[in-house]
Amino acid sequence: MSTIRALALKTAALLALTTIATAQDYPSKPVRVIIPFPPGGINDTVGRLVATQLSTRLGKQFVVDNRGGAGGIVGTELTANAPKDGYTLLVISLAHAVNPWLYKLPYDPIKAFAPVAIVASAPNVITVHPSLPVHSVKELIALAKEKPAQVQYASAGVGSFMHLGGELFKLSTGVNLLHVPFRGAGPAMIDILGGHTKVAFATTLTAPPYVRDGKLRALGIGAATRKPRAAGRADRGRSRCPRL
Repeated sequence: MSTIRALALKTAALLALTTIATAQDYPSKPVRVIIPFPPGGINDTVGRLVATQLSTRLGKQFVVDNRGGAGGIVGTELTANAPKDGYTLLVISLAHAVNPWLYKLPYDPIKAFAPVAIVASAPNVITVHPSLPVHSVKELIALAKEKPAQVQYASAGVGSFMHLGGELFKLSTGVNLLHVPFRGAGPAMIDILGGHTKVAFATTLTAPPYVRDGKLRALGIGAATRKPRAAGRADRGRSRCPRL
């Protein structure tokens, strides 16, 4: 709930930017909010929260439109080609900065967009399926070294925060995890919840509900301080979510 409250505060900061627009009778029609990833990920969660608050504040519909594909490129290109009238918004994440280094883009990632606000941030959480016999980062490293390229980790796609978090973990620890990319964080989380892949570098926004329900186990967090609430019900009080 602290994460949701933090998002609400950041959303309020975004809403403060709408004062001038409201004075000019904006919006006079529904606004399209494009999320370039499938439902279920952090972009989708944050985008829907922002859209709901903007609809309430401005009295017009802010309609969420999930357009996943190609690591966020499909929805981002759709936004870049939309009329530049303020009626098409884009909720993007780290992928927007990473994609120019990985792909030849059909749009200019800087000139084609006007930034509005940063509305949320969430560090990575190393999560594993309960069937994986590890209960700490140390045990995960040991297992990965014992079985190189056999322990799979799911990501939201090449260049996503989940992918880069996994690759940084591999470089930092010298292990060889097998990357399994999906078309978004939602599908990736569904796969690990089903026990098909065993590891995911999720976020403090998406992981805690599954950890509290015992569907995932949290081992560590990519932040400067510990996050006790990210540890979940099973490990509460034992600081099972240390910083990396």
